[in-house]
Amino acid sequence: MVTWGIVFALILALAYFSSRMVRQEDDGFQDAGLAILEFGRAFPQEAIRSLHATADGKGVFVRLHDNKAGFMRSMRNHFACHLIEPGTVRVRPLPSGRGFAVEFLDAPFHNGEFTFVNAGIAAEVSLWLLGNYVGHADLAPETVSGASG
Repeated sequence: MVTWGIVFALILALAYFSSRMVRQEDDGFQDAGLAILEFGRAFPQEAIRSLHATADGKGVFVRLHDNKAGFMRSMRNHFACHLIEPGTVRVRPLPSGRGFAVEFLDAPFHNGEFTFVNAGIAAEVSLWLLGNYVGHADLAPETVSGASG
């Protein structure tokens, strides 16, 4: 009787943990580490500089080392990764200011409206997509010119 009780408890624990894992997959990206691993698996030659997830966690926008950008979308049981080539995206702001609508010219199945936790992140990601982003770390220190005398 004790043996059957232990077996039954193990089955219940396995069912509980497996249902939690499935629920987490449906919630989208839970952390940046998973997004980095998945995008790195899809595009191992690209170096990731930064990334931002959407407010609902269903998408992640990735800034790459050479000012290219990438996009990941949670597709229930897998992740769709897309490398955004320059000139293949159109971005327009949403009325809330916390997001934008994206039209991927080379991957229309990824088109959609994406909202972020604040307007600053939305603005930064939209600049990545447009290829105009220059971060503080990218700015060259100003040279001081002056006459010595």
